[in-house]
Amino acid sequence: MLPHATALELLTSAQMAEADAAAIRSGIPGSVLMQHAGAAVAKSALRLIAPLRLHGSRIAIFCGPGNNGGDGIVAAHHLKSEGCQVSLGLLSSREELRGDAAAAAQAWSGAIASFEDVELEDADLAIAAIFGAGLSRDIEGAARAAIARLNDWKRRTGRPIVAVDIPSGIDGTSGQIRGIAVEATQTVTFFRLKPGHLLLPGRIYCGDVALIDIGIPEAVLGPIAPKTFVNRPKLWSEVFPRPRLDGHKYGRGHALIVSGPLVSTGAARLAARGALRSGAGLVTVATPREALAVHAAALTAVMTRICDDPEELAKLLADSRKNAVVMGPGLGVGAETRAMAAAALKPQKAGDQPRAVVLDADALTSFAGNPVQLGDLVRNFGGSVVVTPHDGEFARLFEDKAGALRDRPEAVALGSSSKLERARAGASLLGAFMVLKGADTVVASPDGRAAIACDAPPWLATAGSGDVLAGIIGGLLAQSMPAFEAACAAVWLHGAAAREFGPGLISEDLPEALPAVLRRFIDAGAV
Repeated sequence: MLPHATALELLTSAQMAEADAAAIRSGIPGSVLMQHAGAAVAKSALRLIAPLRLHGSRIAIFCGPGNNGGDGIVAAHHLKSEGCQVSLGLLSSREELRGDAAAAAQAWSGAIASFEDVELEDADLAIAAIFGAGLSRDIEGAARAAIARLNDWKRRTGRPIVAVDIPSGIDGTSGQIRGIAVEATQTVTFFRLKPGHLLLPGRIYCGDVALIDIGIPEAVLGPIAPKTFVNRPKLWSEVFPRPRLDGHKYGRGHALIVSGPLVSTGAARLAARGALRSGAGLVTVATPREALAVHAAALTAVMTRICDDPEELAKLLADSRKNAVVMGPGLGVGAETRAMAAAALKPQKAGDQPRAVVLDADALTSFAGNPVQLGDLVRNFGGSVVVTPHDGEFARLFEDKAGALRDRPEAVALGSSSKLERARAGASLLGAFMVLKGADTVVASPDGRAAIACDAPPWLATAGSGDVLAGIIGGLLAQSMPAFEAACAAVWLHGAAAREFGPGLISEDLPEALPAVLRRFIDAGAV
């Protein structure tokens, strides 16, 4: 769980190093930052053991050779002064430490053991300060053995582990495991979160996350200019569409949901309901003639129009008031869907109301192995396009069978272990706004901005959930919300609706849970 009042910016490991260096250049000694960090770790440790704490609680601390280890040594000072019995282990020799970490070790008056000799078995709590977010290689040797020992101890005893900065073994930028990683109960980190705190599997290893101010001034963010954010309402609330007293349904946009054949109509209705509940003034399902009766019987506030082929879709879209199109859910895979997408992405005439398009599910799979064709359509269209693949659809879409992406530098990142970098690469190659779905959904813009979901509940993993999300995005786009912010807001609302309903959720419940979420958001501010 992340702290609710988290700052929005996420810093890569390199950017965090920049922030530290800038703070030191501004006149704040590194030793002061380390003192503040270590004190915060000690405070968190004391809070965790408070329910069972007696004078002389036993704490095992594993410290690495860098500043992360230095933070752990400072924490040891504070815990010892609180009457705790501290067993402190160091990965390197004391003589190998440098800078502020060396000074912290010099001030430590207690014994320093090797990792193998740290008294862990009877400890009430352990602190892992072996490696921080900047780890760039797989863990091996004594550090790997220590982490395996810590994890085994936690599983057997149920006692807590506090991780310093990020669980040792997690790459702070990608969230990936570098060979092995600490399974923390709580992670104490500083100044700003890193992507690895939110991206899987790092998020799972972090446990609860405490973000602590250690005195780094906000001004250091200016030169860094971060482009990655936590997806929270503060990121997009200023442009979120709110009903006006003098407004009317036509002013809130008209979303068109393109339905598939009779056997797969439910997906389009889920999307339509999502669009309507998210505030679109009008929603129409464009349906094949064979499915009209099914839709008409099931829909009330949502209208229906006959649409059997790309030509009929083009006629419907000749009415420029239909300013958002959602296609893909239950549409079918193949040439016909590609033609329908081309019709939706036909460049608009000058003076027409801008139209946005959401491509989901079958609309993306229909372009599998040919992302260049889709990218050409998107760029020629000129309006905002949001694509919403999960990891499997993303991999199929960008499988470069013809080698057309060979000379595109962004293509290298399509196979990255970092979901964030994959999403950015896909957005850049298509010229579209990318919603790469999952428990750690990433929204990426072609201009490099990105946001990572931080609180999606596990019961969102249910059939049809993505169809509702596509509809919510379409409903916000219909209200002329900018595409990046609309995608971020939709992802957050989707998760908030699932949290509102709770366990037992099915996709039909999501639109019906939205009103309570929106009421709190609009009446009381971002929640």
